[in-house]
Amino acid sequence: MLAGHAFHMTTFALAALVLIMMPGPDQALITRNALVGGRVGGVLTMVGGVLGLAVHATAAAVGLSALLLASATAFTVLKIAGAAYLLWLAVQLLRSAARSRRSPEPAGDLAPALRSACLRQGFLSNALNPKVALFFVTFLPQFLSADAGSARAEALLLSAVFALLYLAWFGLYIAAVDRLGRWLRRPAVRARIEQVTGVLLAAVAIRLATAANH
Repeated sequence: MLAGHAFHMTTFALAALVLIMMPGPDQALITRNALVGGRVGGVLTMVGGVLGLAVHATAAAVGLSALLLASATAFTVLKIAGAAYLLWLAVQLLRSAARSRRSPEPAGDLAPALRSACLRQGFLSNALNPKVALFFVTFLPQFLSADAGSARAEALLLSAVFALLYLAWFGLYIAAVDRLGRWLRRPAVRARIEQVTGVLLAAVAIRLATAANH
């Protein structure tokens, strides 16, 4: 039984890691903030992201996400709020890209307001994304053991494993970005990264807003 449980957990971990490593809004936002605020900016964005994931993981474990997905109105409200936030963030990044072309802004000690912004951006980008709720409702149950003593406890355990993998992967990613920071923070390179990030977030926002509820 222990061997079967270990294999089960390993399979989940590998599947989760593949999903985490896939390029997406989290990676784009962490990259941009790591360039603006150095390693601290990247780490704060990553922590905010994992806290946003924790909201949906906990809700899925206690059944709230299922209720959200069952209500078309609630799902639509969350979807519109998430899309609006991502679109607003995309506009801010595109404006920042224009400023970056004119003058370099080397990373340094982050002011408290910028620290809060990095944390908030990471959190809201996941907490307001109904697709993250859908992910935890549809992905986690596939790895719940039929003989588990408590499905809720096991779901929370799997969510914790997912969060640890998220932190491990993006922790390494931020370290790599920070090492390449001198080159990546060149005004032209940084502006291009901010442009790509802004366009990506705008595309995700539009796709989120126009996607079917279920």
